[in-house]
Amino acid sequence: IGVDPYYLAEKAKNLKVEPQVILSGRQTNDDMVKFIGKQINKKTKKKANILFLGLTFKEDVPDLRNSKSLDLVSYLKNQKHKITVYDPFIQKLKGFKNLNHPDLIIKKIIRSSISDLICKGVKPKYIFISASINKFLAKHSNLILIINSLKKELKKYQILLSGGDTTFSKITSFTVTSVGFAKKIIQRNETKLNDIIYVTGNLGDAFTGLMLMNNKIKANKSETDYFKKKYFTPNLPFDLYKFIPKIASSSMDVSDGLILDLERMMNRQKLNYKIHIDKVPISKKLKNLIKQNKFKKENFISNGDDYQILFTSSPKNLNKIKKLASRIKIKITPIGKIIKEANLILNSNNENLIKSMKIKGYLHTFR
Repeated sequence: IGVDPYYLAEKAKNLKVEPQVILSGRQTNDDMVKFIGKQINKKTKKKANILFLGLTFKEDVPDLRNSKSLDLVSYLKNQKHKITVYDPFIQKLKGFKNLNHPDLIIKKIIRSSISDLICKGVKPKYIFISASINKFLAKHSNLILIINSLKKELKKYQILLSGGDTTFSKITSFTVTSVGFAKKIIQRNETKLNDIIYVTGNLGDAFTGLMLMNNKIKANKSETDYFKKKYFTPNLPFDLYKFIPKIASSSMDVSDGLILDLERMMNRQKLNYKIHIDKVPISKKLKNLIKQNKFKKENFISNGDDYQILFTSSPKNLNKIKKLASRIKIKITPIGKIIKEANLILNSNNENLIKSMKIKGYLHTFR
């Protein structure tokens, strides 16, 4: 790992040993950015279009810390080249550009991380946070906001911060690892024929908030404030983790979009789904916004960032789930069933939207 030799060199100096070989190796490695940059300049035209396939510290990880690729991108930009980057292991954190409330970053990343556990019937217990922060977030006032927000999230979900790392970088990046415990974990690809498909909460509010922040649609101030809040602070169906192992055959969280996540949940099975658009739960505010602007509901319900629980369950559990939802005060809605025939996404006119539905979910690419 790039920084480890420096730790070793520091320890050697404390023992009065001069680590010349270690430091010489590190210096050579650090100089490689400029060396490679010059080689690229020799082999390309001025103001060339250059594509980076991979940006993280190493392959198959989402970690940007200590990535020399970032330094190389910066070097080539200074040489007036046009740079495009692609790395599927980094999820673009939509909506945080020029953020005036950095405390919301912590709420978003912690909730999105522990959502992966609760949807499997696992109680989150520990989290580890690694962060690369820029000048804006490194301001004392912003760090205080982040720390206070972190404390509130830890208290709200009764989890412990158990470690992590922080570095300074031009590009802000957060990596959260959540750890929890359970006697039984609900898997993907365990769905059964005729199982009922359920989803918790409401879908579409977070996406609407993002659309408003990007000025793609318009709403009044009250509506805008509501949808933005839903984007930054999703309401997790937290207490359902205790019951998911007792009722679900398969489950996952709705993070990338209802249809895309449903297909991922059962992607290794020779089964299909039937979804009724009219049954997919949305909030009253989103219903009103869709009605006022003559939008189509199907364009709002499968875009991601909902962090609700999507699961399948045997038809015999229908009444049990209704009673459970009432008792723990979590909205749980049946929206379709598992079938053998081809996939169906039906609207109110019983028309199949499977081919015409433009968006099934958010794909992890960025430019």
